[in-house]
Amino acid sequence: MPGSSGPRPPPDAPPEPRLVLLVDTNIWLADGDRRSAHHHACAQLLADHLGELAAPVPVIAETAWLLLDRGGPAAQSAFLALVTTGRLDAVDLTAADWDRVLELVETYADLALDVIYASLIAVAERLGQRTIATLNHRDFAVVRPAHCDAFALVP
Repeated sequence: MPGSSGPRPPPDAPPEPRLVLLVDTNIWLADGDRRSAHHHACAQLLADHLGELAAPVPVIAETAWLLLDRGGPAAQSAFLALVTTGRLDAVDLTAADWDRVLELVETYADLALDVIYASLIAVAERLGQRTIATLNHRDFAVVRPAHCDAFALVP
């Protein structure tokens, strides 16, 4: 058919998930701290993936609080502006995600896996994402995701 770009999904089909980079709190903190040994790598990673950045809402809340505490109101506002301008997608947790978060924190109790890391894992599993931007390689190397053998951790 002229002008057609191929078969269309049924109207009730869920939208195709776009490729995103799920970002952990420690990446944002290193990006904002020029004294951090990881500053350059994290700043470059965020710049390279502008338009693809996403974080679960618990990560955004933790990051905003820590930026306020460490950098003041301007640092927190600059971060939150990423969300309000669409440069950082806030991913709400579903009921199934919360069930998975609980399962993860119980399964990995010896690690003291917290809700922030568990929410990143749950969202990554739901969206089929295999890459997580984090400086916490210890926990993410131990946890076995349900949808792949292991996460690719960047930077």
